[in-house]
Amino acid sequence: MPFTPFHFGPGALLHAVAPRQVSFLSFCAANVLIDLESLYNLVHDRHPVHAFLHTYVGATIVIVAMAVVFLLARALARRARLQHLWRWRPLGLRQVFLGAALGAYSHVVLDSVMHGDIEPLQPFAASNALWSAIPLSALHMACLASGLVALMVMATRWFVMGGDDEG
Repeated sequence: MPFTPFHFGPGALLHAVAPRQVSFLSFCAANVLIDLESLYNLVHDRHPVHAFLHTYVGATIVIVAMAVVFLLARALARRARLQHLWRWRPLGLRQVFLGAALGAYSHVVLDSVMHGDIEPLQPFAASNALWSAIPLSALHMACLASGLVALMVMATRWFVMGGDDEG
């Protein structure tokens, strides 16, 4: 995926379907964190571009890191006046963890289909069985369509509930 935005469509749909269970914020943050590694590798001409964080082991570390950052931010928010951007304060650890897990693991799956340099099962196996499993145009359309469906679900909920959508 070209630096993350297509990943947000499936995340938006997961959040739209289960807003009280899945944090879209942590879903997106996990995706961005994973792609920061690729950005670093591109800027420094390192190969493979999609390296450790694009494995299930690396993604698991990202999930744990997201949960730790959330807990630290929550503790710091009690002592300092941290901004309440994107309504993060009422999120529970379960929502954050689930959003990060869905974001990180779906990122590995989607990028495994798209990029031949990913070995998602490292250090256990040096292969990528998903590479080119479906055409890139179908992958992009599925991600875009899931984002559009999410917008429709959220808009419907907003109109039905009078503008009170869950985080």
